[in-house]
Amino acid sequence: MLRIERVLGSRVEPALSEALHRLEHEGTVDIANVPATDLARRRLLITTRGGEELAIALPRHEKLFDGAVLLLEPDRAIVVRAATERWLRLEPRSIADAVELGYHVGNLHWRVRFGGEVLLVALEGRPEDYTARLENLISARRVGVTILDEDTADAVEAVESPQPGGAHGGHHHHHDH
Repeated sequence: MLRIERVLGSRVEPALSEALHRLEHEGTVDIANVPATDLARRRLLITTRGGEELAIALPRHEKLFDGAVLLLEPDRAIVVRAATERWLRLEPRSIADAVELGYHVGNLHWRVRFGGEVLLVALEGRPEDYTARLENLISARRVGVTILDEDTADAVEAVESPQPGGAHGGHHHHHDH
Protein backbone atom coordinates (compact mmCIF):
# COMPACT_ATOMS: atom_id res chain seq x y z
CA MET A 1 0.00 0.00 0.00
CA LEU A 2 1.34 3.40 -1.01
CA ARG A 3 1.19 6.07 1.70
CA ILE A 4 0.41 9.62 0.51
CA GLU A 5 1.23 12.34 3.05
CA ARG A 6 0.90 15.48 0.94
CA VAL A 7 -0.60 16.92 -2.23
CA LEU A 8 2.11 17.97 -4.69
CA GLY A 9 -0.12 20.55 -6.40
CA SER A 10 -2.73 20.87 -9.14
CA ARG A 11 -2.44 19.05 -12.45
CA VAL A 12 -2.90 22.36 -14.31
CA GLU A 13 -0.03 24.16 -12.58
CA PRO A 14 2.65 24.83 -15.20
CA ALA A 15 5.34 23.15 -13.08
CA LEU A 16 3.37 19.86 -13.04
CA SER A 17 1.33 19.93 -16.25
CA GLU A 18 4.25 19.38 -18.64
CA ALA A 19 5.46 16.26 -16.82
CA LEU A 20 1.90 14.94 -16.54
CA HIS A 21 1.29 15.60 -20.24
CA ARG A 22 4.35 13.49 -21.13
CA LEU A 23 3.25 10.68 -18.80
CA GLU A 24 -0.30 10.78 -20.21
CA HIS A 25 1.16 10.17 -23.69
CA GLU A 26 3.01 7.18 -22.21
CA GLY A 27 -0.19 5.92 -20.55
CA THR A 28 1.35 5.99 -17.07
CA VAL A 29 -0.97 8.41 -15.24
CA ASP A 30 -3.19 6.52 -12.79
CA ILE A 31 -6.43 8.06 -11.52
CA ALA A 32 -7.74 7.99 -7.95
CA ASN A 33 -11.51 8.45 -8.28
CA VAL A 34 -12.61 10.16 -5.07
CA PRO A 35 -16.31 10.76 -4.38
CA ALA A 36 -16.98 14.51 -4.12
CA THR A 37 -18.19 13.99 -0.54
CA ASP A 38 -14.78 12.52 0.42
CA LEU A 39 -12.65 15.34 -1.01
CA ALA A 40 -12.73 17.19 2.34
CA ARG A 41 -11.36 14.16 4.21
CA ARG A 42 -7.69 14.18 5.17
CA ARG A 43 -7.51 10.43 5.82
CA LEU A 44 -8.76 8.01 3.21
CA LEU A 45 -8.13 4.50 1.91
CA ILE A 46 -8.77 4.21 -1.81
CA THR A 47 -7.80 2.07 -4.79
CA THR A 48 -6.77 3.74 -8.06
CA ARG A 49 -8.19 2.74 -11.44
CA GLY A 50 -4.95 0.84 -12.01
CA GLY A 51 -5.48 -1.19 -8.82
CA GLU A 52 -2.93 0.50 -6.53
CA GLU A 53 -4.06 0.86 -2.93
CA LEU A 54 -3.47 4.29 -1.38
CA ALA A 55 -3.45 5.27 2.28
CA ILE A 56 -3.95 9.03 2.20
CA ALA A 57 -3.02 10.90 5.40
CA LEU A 58 -2.77 14.64 4.75
CA PRO A 59 -1.76 17.37 7.22
CA ARG A 60 -4.51 19.63 8.59
CA HIS A 61 -3.80 22.47 6.16
CA GLU A 62 -4.15 20.28 3.03
CA LYS A 63 -7.23 18.90 1.32
CA LEU A 64 -7.86 16.74 -1.71
CA PHE A 65 -9.38 18.38 -4.78
CA ASP A 66 -10.20 17.43 -8.34
CA GLY A 67 -6.86 17.38 -10.18
CA ALA A 68 -4.68 17.03 -7.05
CA VAL A 69 -1.36 15.39 -7.94
CA LEU A 70 -0.57 12.75 -5.31
CA LEU A 71 2.47 11.15 -6.92
CA LEU A 72 4.82 12.32 -9.66
CA GLU A 73 7.79 10.14 -10.54
CA PRO A 74 9.80 10.00 -13.78
CA ASP A 75 7.83 6.95 -14.98
CA ARG A 76 4.36 7.37 -13.39
CA ALA A 77 1.90 9.68 -11.66
CA ILE A 78 -1.31 9.49 -9.63
CA VAL A 79 -3.93 12.22 -9.93
CA VAL A 80 -7.24 12.69 -8.08
CA ARG A 81 -10.40 12.83 -10.17
CA ALA A 82 -13.62 13.87 -8.42
CA ALA A 83 -16.38 11.36 -9.06
CA THR A 84 -18.71 14.06 -10.45
CA GLU A 85 -17.09 15.99 -13.25
CA ARG A 86 -17.31 19.77 -13.36
CA TRP A 87 -16.91 21.98 -16.39
CA LEU A 88 -15.81 25.52 -17.05
CA ARG A 89 -18.23 27.09 -19.56
CA LEU A 90 -16.37 29.66 -21.65
CA GLU A 91 -18.39 31.98 -23.87
CA PRO A 92 -16.38 34.18 -26.25
CA ARG A 93 -17.97 37.53 -27.15
CA SER A 94 -16.78 37.64 -30.77
CA ILE A 95 -15.23 35.45 -33.44
CA ALA A 96 -11.79 36.99 -32.72
CA ASP A 97 -12.22 36.18 -29.01
CA ALA A 98 -13.23 32.61 -29.92
CA VAL A 99 -10.11 32.16 -32.06
CA GLU A 100 -7.83 33.46 -29.30
CA LEU A 101 -9.61 31.33 -26.67
CA GLY A 102 -9.26 28.23 -28.87
CA TYR A 103 -5.56 28.96 -29.35
CA HIS A 104 -4.93 29.17 -25.58
CA VAL A 105 -7.06 26.15 -24.66
CA GLY A 106 -5.39 24.05 -27.37
CA ASN A 107 -1.89 25.00 -26.27
CA LEU A 108 -2.77 24.17 -22.67
CA HIS A 109 -4.01 20.71 -23.76
CA TRP A 110 -7.22 21.06 -21.77
CA ARG A 111 -9.93 18.44 -22.34
CA VAL A 112 -12.91 20.14 -23.99
CA ARG A 113 -16.41 19.60 -25.29
CA PHE A 114 -18.19 21.89 -27.72
CA GLY A 115 -21.63 23.36 -27.11
CA GLY A 116 -22.60 25.55 -30.07
CA GLU A 117 -20.99 28.92 -29.40
CA VAL A 118 -19.53 27.94 -26.03
CA LEU A 119 -16.53 25.85 -25.08
CA LEU A 120 -16.76 23.48 -22.11
CA VAL A 121 -13.44 22.72 -20.41
CA ALA A 122 -13.26 19.74 -18.03
CA LEU A 123 -12.13 20.95 -14.60
CA GLU A 124 -9.32 18.67 -13.48
CA GLY A 125 -8.13 21.06 -10.80
CA ARG A 126 -9.23 24.22 -9.03
CA PRO A 127 -11.29 26.55 -11.25
CA GLU A 128 -9.07 29.51 -10.31
CA ASP A 129 -6.06 27.68 -11.78
CA TYR A 130 -7.86 27.64 -15.13
CA THR A 131 -9.22 31.18 -15.04
CA ALA A 132 -5.76 32.50 -14.08
CA ARG A 133 -4.42 31.14 -17.39
CA LEU A 134 -7.14 33.06 -19.29
CA GLU A 135 -7.07 36.17 -17.07
CA ASN A 136 -6.48 38.64 -19.93
CA LEU A 137 -9.51 37.41 -21.89
CA ILE A 138 -11.74 37.22 -18.80
CA SER A 139 -10.78 40.55 -17.20
CA ALA A 140 -11.30 42.36 -20.53
CA ARG A 141 -14.78 40.76 -20.66
CA ARG A 142 -13.92 39.07 -23.94
CA VAL A 143 -14.86 35.65 -22.51
CA GLY A 144 -17.66 34.91 -20.04
CA VAL A 145 -17.11 32.17 -17.45
CA THR A 146 -19.51 29.85 -15.61
CA ILE A 147 -18.85 26.63 -13.65
CA LEU A 148 -21.19 23.71 -14.39
CA ASP A 149 -21.61 20.20 -13.04
CA GLU A 150 -21.84 17.16 -15.37
CA ASP A 151 -25.64 17.16 -15.67
CA THR A 152 -25.81 20.89 -16.45
CA ALA A 153 -22.99 20.60 -19.00
CA ASP A 154 -24.83 17.78 -20.80
CA ALA A 155 -27.99 19.91 -20.93
CA VAL A 156 -26.04 22.92 -22.27
CA GLU A 157 -24.48 20.80 -24.99
CA ALA A 158 -27.79 19.23 -26.01
CA VAL A 159 -29.45 22.66 -26.35
CA GLU A 160 -26.54 24.61 -27.87
CA SER A 161 -24.98 22.02 -30.16
CA PRO A 162 -26.06 22.43 -33.78
CA GLN A 163 -25.49 18.71 -34.50
CA PRO A 164 -28.30 16.20 -33.96
CA GLY A 165 -27.80 14.22 -30.77
CA GLY A 166 -25.92 16.99 -28.97
CA ALA A 167 -22.87 15.77 -27.08
CA HIS A 168 -19.52 15.22 -28.74
CA GLY A 169 -17.53 13.67 -25.88
CA GLY A 170 -13.97 14.73 -25.12
CA HIS A 171 -11.73 16.44 -27.66
CA HIS A 172 -8.63 14.45 -28.47
CA HIS A 173 -5.79 15.43 -30.70
CA HIS A 174 -2.54 13.87 -31.78
CA HIS A 175 0.76 15.67 -32.09
CA ASP A 176 4.47 15.07 -31.88
CA HIS A 177 6.74 16.47 -29.19
